Amino acid sequence: MCPPGHRHDLEGSVAQKAFASSADLDEKERTLEVLADGVYALTAEGDPNVGAVEGEDFVVCFEALATPVVAREWLAMLRQHTDKPVRYLVLSHYHAVRVLGASAFDADVIVAHENTRALVAERGAEDWESEFGRMPRLAKGADSVPGLTWPTLTFSDRLTIDLGGDRGDLVLDYCGRGHTEGDLVAWLPQHKILFAGDLVEAEAALYTGDAFHREWASSTLDRVAAYGAEQLVGGRGGVTKGRSAVGAAIDQTREFLTVMIREVGAVHEAGGTLKDAFDRAHAALEPGYGHWPIFEHCLPFDVSRLWDELSGVDRPVIWTAERDREVWDRLQD
Repeated sequence: MCPPGHRHDLEGSVAQKAFASSADLDEKERTLEVLADGVYALTAEGDPNVGAVEGEDFVVCFEALATPVVAREWLAMLRQHTDKPVRYLVLSHYHAVRVLGASAFDADVIVAHENTRALVAERGAEDWESEFGRMPRLAKGADSVPGLTWPTLTFSDRLTIDLGGDRGDLVLDYCGRGHTEGDLVAWLPQHKILFAGDLVEAEAALYTGDAFHREWASSTLDRVAAYGAEQLVGGRGGVTKGRSAVGAAIDQTREFLTVMIREVGAVHEAGGTLKDAFDRAHAALEPGYGHWPIFEHCLPFDVSRLWDELSGVDRPVIWTAERDREVWDRLQD
């Protein structure tokens, strides 16, 4: 049996896997859930999640999706529940499929961590080309993107938004380096609901190509767990409900990282190659995680970044469309 994602040509040889998610062209079913009064999450079978929180006379939206065309489809669903204007658009991090739909929201304020703004300046254009090449289905209406998305309000540790009336606060926190060096989470203490961005995935594979694996797997996830959330909206996958389920989602995320660090680290320490490390990580992770969305897509880029990190490269190397193909071809032969 050939590995998942491979196909046989007419001569019976095994052809290379389709690049990243380029062959994933099936539309996903989107589900809007009301998590509490005025608190919404939109999930889509492993595609990027988004959310919204109503204030007394405004809305805070969390994540912007990849293009204005796709963002407007989400806003149309949200408008079935509220017609309040979007005052704040909160971006959990800088990746293109999370931010380039921002213009559709007409938000008064676009909020992100200060490191995220720096990353947009440093590598936003390259990431735009890279991510739209890897995930073309998510880039529906790509020509509607007016340019890079720039935050208009940034912070370093914590920013609190008063929702007004009796709605309490929405707390934006920086939990440390993880999926990127600028991830933030959004916490509703009144409802114990956490929007965790890509720091936690609920049965969806982790993308770690811009990550800080060891910090993410330890201190950063420790801080995420410390909220004691009763509902958690991760970057992908379904909404996690109940403290035990939230704990399990955080543990699954940590375990994915821990296995990668162990397996890739063993090859690195033994003087093996990047390809050896990829093969070993794939063998260790595939039985438990291989059925998760975008597992095969992510792992070559994950292992490449972790290999660099173990080699002393502190900050991730910028991904370009050309580098994407080079790493993919190197590890998928």
